[in-house]
Amino acid sequence: MVSYPQRVISLVPSLTEYLLDLGMAERLIGRTRFCIHPADRVDTIPHLGGTKNPKIEAIRQAKPELVVLNKEENRREDVEAIAGFAPILLTDIVTLEQALEAMIDIGEAVGLQAQAGEMVVRIRRAIPLKEAYEPLKAAYLIWRRPWMAAGKHTYIDDMMDHFGLINVVDEARYPVLELEKLKTLKPDLILLSSEPYPFKEKHIAELEAACPASRIMLVDGEWFSWYGSRMIPALNGLKEWRSSL
Repeated sequence: MVSYPQRVISLVPSLTEYLLDLGMAERLIGRTRFCIHPADRVDTIPHLGGTKNPKIEAIRQAKPELVVLNKEENRREDVEAIAGFAPILLTDIVTLEQALEAMIDIGEAVGLQAQAGEMVVRIRRAIPLKEAYEPLKAAYLIWRRPWMAAGKHTYIDDMMDHFGLINVVDEARYPVLELEKLKTLKPDLILLSSEPYPFKEKHIAELEAACPASRIMLVDGEWFSWYGSRMIPALNGLKEWRSSL
């Protein structure tokens, strides 16, 4: 008889939500302080530090049978330290398709293959046809002082692509992007994410002064960067939002 892990820790906020939505509430024994969804179920789970500064000794003492991690969210040194005393599942997600593959892998690891498969089917049904949208050049900003953008080879970039948003930032990952350079890229849209930097209405004027030819909008960062079960409301919300542009 196959034995599945009963003591699981997730150090990836979006995957913590996914595990809970799979039905792991009784088996999830640890999370990060950034694991905030679903609010009605996550608060009873102890938090063990942040994504970049987990409490390694507390994780060791919790005696997990599986720790779910992510190559981008978590630091290599923390991954290696945890792997020294507990089984890990390290995800590497920079595309929507990789997110779905990781969801299946996680479902298999915890013995909830059927539930994972059903959720992935629902997500696939919500993925839009790229040709449904008139292409728009866009920049997606994630930080201020210094200004930083989501570049190529990121999950955000792939989500943009699925909605006909052509990323004007050619650099990989999350480069610093001075406003003078942003202006020369001539984006039709400049998207200000709600996370990790909490952009607000007051920041729009600052961008309008630097890039007067661009339309500047606040967007829900979870729609563009959270994979897992949140992909269902994210894809549906983004379809409605994109159609309104």
